Amino acid sequence: MTTMAPFSHDGLQLAYRDSAPDDRERPVVLLLHGFPDSSAMWQAQIAFLHDQGFRVLAPDTRGCGDSAIAPKRADYHYTRVLSDFIALLDHLGIDQVQVVGHDWGAVFAWLLAGHYPSRVTRLIAISVGHPTAYAKAGLRQKFAGWYIVFFLMGGFAERRLLGKGRLAFERAMPGHPQPEEVRERMRRPGRLTAALRVYRANIGDILLGSQPRVTAPTTGIWSDGDTFLTEAQMRGSRAFVDGEWHFEALSGGHWIPLEQPDRLNTLLAAHLDAPAGR
Repeated sequence: MTTMAPFSHDGLQLAYRDSAPDDRERPVVLLLHGFPDSSAMWQAQIAFLHDQGFRVLAPDTRGCGDSAIAPKRADYHYTRVLSDFIALLDHLGIDQVQVVGHDWGAVFAWLLAGHYPSRVTRLIAISVGHPTAYAKAGLRQKFAGWYIVFFLMGGFAERRLLGKGRLAFERAMPGHPQPEEVRERMRRPGRLTAALRVYRANIGDILLGSQPRVTAPTTGIWSDGDTFLTEAQMRGSRAFVDGEWHFEALSGGHWIPLEQPDRLNTLLAAHLDAPAGR
């Protein structure tokens, strides 16, 4: 049974799910969630991958789920977030992982593979392509990402997202399978601001900076009903992968792990390096 456990890093108590605590024989898969989710979004994948012989780790990113809220916007810069993931692996004595990320979790997965290549043996990015490919994806992607400008408006975005108007969460981010759960979680003091600070602390570096290439074998998974992300930003990621590259296109909306868990599980089984004997 998956356990929820705490660990401390950077002055914060952070939480993670672990499908096989203290099992050092299983290869490890690290699952990274995005906005507005927590590690709970991965429950179907955790159960499936554990049954396939993997040990599965799914952390709550700082400020999300059961992890503590960091006090400053700068605390959510990707360098700090990546350091949390590396600290978790070091805490558990794990040298290398295969990484799967969705939404902002996909961004962090790309950056983890790029900045810490010795720790990542395989990458699966869901919905979001390499940050530089995203930045270069053209006007159609810029228009699809209109909500980012909204999210950068501190205070205003929080009030509108939790309200009932045209910019309420259910209308600004349509299609999430669990809108009531998200709204209830984001009403907890400080939680919505913490989640939005991932955008506020990073979007400049993502759009204007240059991020490292990825050497690990990589799979990009994109869905044709995603209103926030274009196919071009995922296909264009091929230019930033030095290793083996695969692209998978699905029908459906943005929240693939929640909307299509069985289909995603099939793809994960196909593209992850299987445990010995499987």
